Amino acid sequence: MKAAVARTHGPGVVGGVGGFAGLFDLSAAGEYRRPLLASSTDGVGTKVALAQAIDKHDTIGQDLVGMVVDDIVVVGAKPLAMTDYIACGRIEPARIADIVRGIAAACEATGTALVGGETAEHPGLLGPDDYDVAGAAVGIVEADALLGPDRVHAGDVVVAMASSGLHSNGFSLVRHILADRGIALTDRVDELGGVAAEVLLEPTRLYTAPLVRMLADGRAIHAISHITGGGIAANLARVLPAGLAVELQRGWAVPEVFRALAAIGGHDLVATEGTWNLGLGMVAIVDAAEAAAVVADSEAAGIPAWVAGEVRAAGATPEADGWVQGAKGVDGGAVRLTGAHA
Repeated sequence: MKAAVARTHGPGVVGGVGGFAGLFDLSAAGEYRRPLLASSTDGVGTKVALAQAIDKHDTIGQDLVGMVVDDIVVVGAKPLAMTDYIACGRIEPARIADIVRGIAAACEATGTALVGGETAEHPGLLGPDDYDVAGAAVGIVEADALLGPDRVHAGDVVVAMASSGLHSNGFSLVRHILADRGIALTDRVDELGGVAAEVLLEPTRLYTAPLVRMLADGRAIHAISHITGGGIAANLARVLPAGLAVELQRGWAVPEVFRALAAIGGHDLVATEGTWNLGLGMVAIVDAAEAAAVVADSEAAGIPAWVAGEVRAAGATPEADGWVQGAKGVDGGAVRLTGAHA
């Protein structure tokens, strides 16, 4: 575990691991005229129940880093450092090591130093084999390079970047669907093509490294949305300014795992768009002239991408007509999905 953590440490880390606080030398981040620190904190939700069901804990760490660090790159920031927190009913060293090794590997992949963490034993509050994980990270961005709604304008193009599956959202619905059909997480499910928990533990795709490279290369990316809790339209609406709207065109290749789960639960895919990402994990709003280059950069990094829509003036966008507006407390633009899933 120590070796895995050490591989995430660059020249910015001061003092290694083991102190009461992790230290990062900001001068190692480079020269900034007006540096802004970006911070994010999150967990992986009830996905941990799947890991516990089959005693497989080496991918949950990547899920955690994806949920935390990929929220930092959304504002154009380069991640610097992360800490983790693991609460458990009983400390099992091998299990904790698996979790932390997964966190460290994903931190290494995203250029994030893992500078510390905490493992807390909560007997009586959590069962002996129960645990939960959370993390927090900081990144840095030049103030005049900050991405967000103020950079977005009519005529911009929406580039969608594919997910690896469910990522770390919507697992309460997944578990409800399976339980309602009497399917245990340890059961083989033909529709899913394997043991339920094994298939559904597919780790969250990491987008930070390719997006940081695109920004460093000067791609005209104006805003980014991480499609997490709340689904596709609500998260994209958060990075649109008031008065602008996007109609996302359905028709992309929805991964089979979503189709299988929807069929098992008797749901139409459209009804799940506010819960699952349906194969769309990250969205970049870019200058129209840069759309093809951003798609190419994403695909060169192994992430399928496609043009999914265009930003336009909002006009009348009544909520009754399928528009999502004012999502998660943000007084922003409007988004709706149109067409049919292929």
